[in-house]
Amino acid sequence: MSTVPVRLTVNGQRHEVEVEPRLLLVHLLRDNLGLTGTHVGCDTTNCGACTVHLDGEAVKSCTVLAVQADGAEVRTIEGMADGDKLHPLQEAFWNDHGLQCGYCTPGMIMAAADLLQRNPNPTEEEVRHGLEGNLCRCTGYHNIVKAVLDAAKMGEGGTLETPAPSPQAAQTAEAVAGEIQP
Repeated sequence: MSTVPVRLTVNGQRHEVEVEPRLLLVHLLRDNLGLTGTHVGCDTTNCGACTVHLDGEAVKSCTVLAVQADGAEVRTIEGMADGDKLHPLQEAFWNDHGLQCGYCTPGMIMAAADLLQRNPNPTEEEVRHGLEGNLCRCTGYHNIVKAVLDAAKMGEGGTLETPAPSPQAAQTAEAVAGEIQP
């Protein structure tokens, strides 16, 4: 099958890859770039485990073709922390026990960051509505909602400054990019 070039910036790092036109963004992130924090749960946009930010907006990467992200900025859960310092949402999920098995957590955090970027001081009802497209099979959502509200109180829950990649992340990305370049 023929391939097409895709150029995108993921978590502040530029990538140029050759992909089949039918490749989904979630598979580009996981399989080609090694960013496995974005999970595949349903392939139908029902669960939200694959939520990432595409040009600053939350999208479900299981229904976005990689070629649609050509020229775009993508942020995954791996791009939320600043080195060893967790993003305020990650910290709040940790402190408030907003996870159990953790499978939905990356998508929940990405959806919550999008919500807080648009609405920095949401009510409980607004948080619940904002996370409706993300499913968790383990919790009753109480601690997830509490974590989002606590991150909002910190005032930085939606802040998404692009951190510089750590030396290890940069080295890994270069190695992966070298493997997939023609």
